[in-house]
Amino acid sequence: MEQIYSAVAAGNSWLNDIVWGIPALFLLMGAGIILTVGLKGFQFRKFGYAMKNTVGKMFKKQEAKAGEVTPLQALTTALAATVGTGNIAGITTAVTLGGAGAIFWLWVSALLGMATKYSEVLLSVKYRERNVLGDWVGGPMYYIKNGLGKNWKWLGAVFCVLGGLASFGIGNAVQVGNITDSINTAIQSFVPAAADHQMVINIVVAVILMAVIGVVLVGGIKRIGEVTEFLVPIMSIIYIAACLVVIALNVTKVPTVFGMIFQGAFTPAAVTGGAAGVGIKTCITWGVKRGVFSNEAGLGSAPIAHAATSETNPVKQGLYGIFEVFMDTIVICTLSGLTLLLTLDASTLNYGVPGSTALNAMALGTVFGGKAGALIIAIGLSLFALSTVLSWGLYGTRCWEYLLGEKAVKPYQIIFTLVVIISATMDLSLAWAIADTLNGLMAIPNLIGLILLCPVVFKLTREYFDNEKRLRK
Repeated sequence: MEQIYSAVAAGNSWLNDIVWGIPALFLLMGAGIILTVGLKGFQFRKFGYAMKNTVGKMFKKQEAKAGEVTPLQALTTALAATVGTGNIAGITTAVTLGGAGAIFWLWVSALLGMATKYSEVLLSVKYRERNVLGDWVGGPMYYIKNGLGKNWKWLGAVFCVLGGLASFGIGNAVQVGNITDSINTAIQSFVPAAADHQMVINIVVAVILMAVIGVVLVGGIKRIGEVTEFLVPIMSIIYIAACLVVIALNVTKVPTVFGMIFQGAFTPAAVTGGAAGVGIKTCITWGVKRGVFSNEAGLGSAPIAHAATSETNPVKQGLYGIFEVFMDTIVICTLSGLTLLLTLDASTLNYGVPGSTALNAMALGTVFGGKAGALIIAIGLSLFALSTVLSWGLYGTRCWEYLLGEKAVKPYQIIFTLVVIISATMDLSLAWAIADTLNGLMAIPNLIGLILLCPVVFKLTREYFDNEKRLRK
């Protein structure tokens, strides 16, 4: 068994180095730059407009017909997938392996990612279809097929194969593994002897998760939207409030930490003390990787959720993509990074070695106490991760449905639910590594489609705001 594990780990490491090499980073950042330039900095110029038409409408009553979800439910389903372990455990890894400067590159990827996700969501609504059940379905596979023509249908199929496989990694193994990890940390902070029964706890948690996930997935996009609409605000408020308290009580250190972030972005050794392996390339790579893992801009996953919206105007729904990246990465990921850097010193962070959620619990514990810190992380991360699993169950469903038809939906959902038990008992480091590789692979066909279809994005955006101007006159 150890030999198989080592072979899988070595093979994935080789592939990961290729997928997340310089060419892939250029493709990700390049797509963001092309879209930002073509949209004339739309995500910055129209940021206020985007917030007014997303956050400003969240508390207004919204309704959707059969086979649709409200714009807010489409957003919360997508946010449920993006606001997950990447915002907590993922940021810890970025900081410990890339140094404080990784936060800077995470910001860069997010600012460009706003244009990328806006474009993805716009195209998903523009080129969506009704399936045999009457539900709206869309995403990269549909805008590649319907936007570029049937000669490109193979590229959409490639995305679906990679996305369908990724749903078991980023959408299942990583999330469930981090849930069990954080719950064990919390339990052991109260009952240290529980460390001897970790596997039993993992299995119990897995069985509970399987029941919840199975029930929600069977209910389809409507039920997923209703659950995430309830979970996302609660989980976000709990975690954001806890981080803000820690930051407020360490506010005098904030300028120093921001100095570390900006200095570490270009000279990581100045912050990490020359920790092994933490160079400029590593810093950029981990910042961008964890930014993409968290907000999923460029992956092509979130557009699958947004395609189910009752909103008929692609530009209006695209605005939710801007808010999504801002909320996920600029707000929540930054709070996670600041909480760590404000409370833990270099020796505790142990630069060059992958960090775990125990560091997040420790950081919150400096204010709330060790037990309370572990409990906050366990609750917050469990809610984050559960909602992510539900959303990725939908993404995987749509990918396999596109490839194999409606007959593939139930078998996939059964397998996805059963994989939870494996996810709860496998090595978490390998789960993260495989998820990273699959993320990078599925982004490639999506980004190719986005770049080729960018004239459509520019045209629809220009027409929408030209019409807005006419209506104001």
